[in-house]
Amino acid sequence: MADHDPGPRPDYALRRSALRDLLVENRVDALLVTDLINIRYLTGFTGSNAALLVYAWDTTEDRTVICTDGRYRTQVAEQSPDLRAEINRASARRVVELAGEWQTGRVGFESHIVTVEQHRAFLAQATGLDLVPVSGLVEQLRMVKDAFEVQRLAAACTAADTALAALLERGGLRPGRTERQVARELEWLMFEHGAEAVAFETIVATGANSAVPHHRPTGAELATGDFVKIDFGAVVGGYHSDMTRTFVLGRASDWQREIYDLVLRAQRAGREALAPGVATKAVDAASRAVIEAAGHGDLFVHGLGHGVGLQIHEAPGIAKTGTGTLLDGVAVTVEPGVYFPGRGGVRIEDTLVVRKGGPELLTHTSKDLTVVD
Repeated sequence: MADHDPGPRPDYALRRSALRDLLVENRVDALLVTDLINIRYLTGFTGSNAALLVYAWDTTEDRTVICTDGRYRTQVAEQSPDLRAEINRASARRVVELAGEWQTGRVGFESHIVTVEQHRAFLAQATGLDLVPVSGLVEQLRMVKDAFEVQRLAAACTAADTALAALLERGGLRPGRTERQVARELEWLMFEHGAEAVAFETIVATGANSAVPHHRPTGAELATGDFVKIDFGAVVGGYHSDMTRTFVLGRASDWQREIYDLVLRAQRAGREALAPGVATKAVDAASRAVIEAAGHGDLFVHGLGHGVGLQIHEAPGIAKTGTGTLLDGVAVTVEPGVYFPGRGGVRIEDTLVVRKGGPELLTHTSKDLTVVD
């Protein structure tokens, strides 16, 4: 479906210009872009079939071309009016053919996206071209969000925040309801509060199920004394939010308060560690150290967070094995968790943007322990 949002457009030409700089650095004359998310990022086009050719030296974009099929003739003209558009169902092969006609030389392809079968087809089409694997260049650009993207991320987070508030206000968390009922109601409330889609299947996990990090909602009923972990997100303008909150039904026991406080302190440590120039694994370590000091390091079984944007999981990864350093404007999650198998678990997660003066928080639902009566 086309994105007919009447709001302001990003500067797609500026994004393609930044990509050309990377092409020069990587010594390729052009890049064949076939990942649809990357094409959307570079052009605004949201159709289900497309290929894009971007030249390193083509500052006037005379040979920058997007190709799609006849279903999207009108849509590509509306969404990418500044680009030459070709109409051909075999979009990627047509773009490779054009590169050959223009005697391009070294043409990079997204080796992390292109299948073996597609590569064979490109080779058969690529007369006189030197096809070279290039991985992650557009994703490198996508890590740092511009003002337009942050606005969309914030809107997605607001849709999720307000939906959760509405769920609590109408008594949606109460004993006797099933995980599945709560999840579906929350998803519908996100639509009512501005979401165009849900970011992923909503996680609602009660009681012992809350100890399963990525539990899928079932017919299990919420009960007094349970932890209820809810991990969910909305999509607005193509951008995703991601938030987790953990509640207690009825009265919280001492062990629940202790574990909740531990995860909250770990989450705070991770948030405070976010800054440009900090290694991603150092952010993970700052949060993980709090849990390890309490003797529960073996119960924090996943990475601390991940990038978020046009996809729910993007670079960078924030984990013990993470590589690279954070940049100003990177949008990430911080989501430590402690999980006691068969008993229950807590995760607390926010979406934030890394800033020089401290991270910008986009998810605003309170992180204080909420006991739902």
